[in-house]
Amino acid sequence: MKKIIALFTFIIVVTSCKTPAPAAATNVDRKSQVAIKGNWTITSVTYAGSDMFKITSFDLADSKCFVGSTWKFISNNDSGEMALTQPNCTSFASPIKWYVNKDGQFVLKFLAEGIKAKKMQQGYILKVADQTVESFKLIDNINIGGKMTNIVYQFNKSN
Repeated sequence: MKKIIALFTFIIVVTSCKTPAPAAATNVDRKSQVAIKGNWTITSVTYAGSDMFKITSFDLADSKCFVGSTWKFISNNDSGEMALTQPNCTSFASPIKWYVNKDGQFVLKFLAEGIKAKKMQQGYILKVADQTVESFKLIDNINIGGKMTNIVYQFNKSN
């Protein structure tokens, strides 16, 4: 009887310690990632109902404040930086960690000073679309007024 109880206890412990599945695949799409390398500017942020709803992007600022923001993506170490530069908007700059996975998802983390990316629990998963040498889109799917809506961030290559 003790052996049976010990076996059940072992099974419960092993099952309860199972590692949760990751939120996004971590297999990197190197071709997409290398194509994003460099300096970029968000030239537009669009979504249905933009004239009626104000959206806070990335829990930072109004989505329209991201127009004109500058982004630097370094593909060999999945790092970079971004800065909001719109007048009359919250000033913000941050180092970032990012990658594009095999599912076409762009995984992004804004890094707080002194905290490593692997310790950051909060991040964002967007879809990469219409990728060319000079432009690409990141698409976020959010709930606006009870309806799922795409917010499209248009990136264009900076000089």
